[in-house]
Amino acid sequence: MRLNKIIILCLTAFLVFSCNKDDDNGIQTVPPRDRGEVAIEDDQEIIEYLNTHFYNYEEFENPSEDFDYVVRFDTIAGDNSDKTPIIDSDKLMTKTVNYEGVDQQVYILKVREGEGAKPAFTDSTLVAYRGQLLNSNVFDSNLKSPVWFNLSGYEIRGSNGVIATVGNVIKGYAEGLEEFRAATGYEVQADNTVKWNNDYGIGAIFIPSGLGYFANARASIPAYSPLIFTINLYHVNEADHDGDGVPSYLEDLDGDGNPFNDDTDGDGLSNHSDPDDDGDGKPTKEELGDKNEDGVPDYLDPDIFE
Repeated sequence: MRLNKIIILCLTAFLVFSCNKDDDNGIQTVPPRDRGEVAIEDDQEIIEYLNTHFYNYEEFENPSEDFDYVVRFDTIAGDNSDKTPIIDSDKLMTKTVNYEGVDQQVYILKVREGEGAKPAFTDSTLVAYRGQLLNSNVFDSNLKSPVWFNLSGYEIRGSNGVIATVGNVIKGYAEGLEEFRAATGYEVQADNTVKWNNDYGIGAIFIPSGLGYFANARASIPAYSPLIFTINLYHVNEADHDGDGVPSYLEDLDGDGNPFNDDTDGDGLSNHSDPDDDGDGKPTKEELGDKNEDGVPDYLDPDIFE
């Protein structure tokens, strides 16, 4: 009877663990798959989707008075057999993103770029969105109540001294949103709701799992799942995560698009998360000049302080 229970336990945990009689704990974590191999598979799956589905382009070409300007997809079949596949749309672009040493393709359907502010890679964005899998299962949706997303996130040091990254989104989502622009403005209605100028960015982002959750399954997202996000980008706020008076995108000193590997004082906090970048005891916001005119801002020069 005991042996039967062990066998059942191993089968139940097959997707995540494997039984190992040599392991004192009785379980062994399955290592993630090779990112390069998964990237190739994901790209093929996304291309297949783009070839067999269309979006509601006709509604955008001739919008009705009550049209909600939300991108929707359907399969090219039956009554829809004459529709233009997404892959053939002149509004589709690709973006190569290198992450964890692997080049991967993000496909961006830019139905309308937008006419307002364009987000930097560290900025905060107000977005109405829907997230779904390639099988059309929706795992998250906020189309009527837009949500603020911080594209890069930032670091905090806990009371125990441990540094953690908070507020970030998946890489592919951030990379896609950077290609759109927000609305040019808005009006507050009598009922305190906001009506955005009808010139905000509209589109969809097709993301390989390597720029999503990869091997980490979620409640409604299996491991190694490519993702689709339809988005309406309403507003952009320039982020200053540490409140030091320097916009976060300017604290990416080496210009590589990664603000987390710039740490002037070596204290473990990236400059865009550190209110005293040079660690001289004087806050960055009080050292925004260049007193010795050497081309290095005082907040990055520990030899300049009062």
